[in-house]
Amino acid sequence: MEDIPEFATVESVYVRGRNCLLLRADFSPLFVDYYLHLQRHGLRNEQQEDFTLKQMLAFFTLHLTARPWQEYHAWTFNVRSPRLANYFVSGAATDESVVGRAFRDNVREPERDMLYAQIIRQGREPQTSVITLEGTRVEDWVECFYRQSEQRAARAFDLGNDRYALLTAQPDADHDWLTELTAQQVAAIADTEDTKRLETRRFQFRCGCTIEKLLPVIKSLKKDFADELSEQGYIEASCPRCGAAYKVTADMVK
Repeated sequence: MEDIPEFATVESVYVRGRNCLLLRADFSPLFVDYYLHLQRHGLRNEQQEDFTLKQMLAFFTLHLTARPWQEYHAWTFNVRSPRLANYFVSGAATDESVVGRAFRDNVREPERDMLYAQIIRQGREPQTSVITLEGTRVEDWVECFYRQSEQRAARAFDLGNDRYALLTAQPDADHDWLTELTAQQVAAIADTEDTKRLETRRFQFRCGCTIEKLLPVIKSLKKDFADELSEQGYIEASCPRCGAAYKVTADMVK
């Protein structure tokens, strides 16, 4: 068995003549990090949520590679299909990291599937887009995000074996070609189109949360944890970004 690289390397490739940007990667290294994280913190996602979250992590990471380096992005999905759930993915290219989690408990059922997309740039107010989603696949949702928020066409592809691709239209793009593309054609694009690799970026699944970082949030809740602390000696706190659970003792709260 071959060693799995430490990072998932995303290629940014310009498709000449079609005026489209191709972003692609083998996400096996990132998914290994994801499963190690779940194992380390005793977490588990059901099969459907696990599959959906992995697809979101992949397409979100490809989207990050199409954006300027010094931006932090976050996507929150509130969807009814295939099952009612919330999904959260976030990250930044400068940190070379993405993170995400799935929620099924206490999820508000929306009238329509929704995506809340946020961008944070240094020295500027956060920018949030609210997208009404169409379709039932993550690929449909990503393409819908590009139409409504990015104001341009895009195609998202699951190429199998943890490989994913995203093509986005640039000025004067060949929209007919982009619309009719199949996954098989995308996989063979280097053999059929004139392409130029522009850059590569690498990513891990990593949150960076610690109990020290969570304590100020816990203390800001101004909640009396005395009963719970006296009963079991600690309270449990979880990271909102990755779901990692931590035990907080009375000394820590003080």
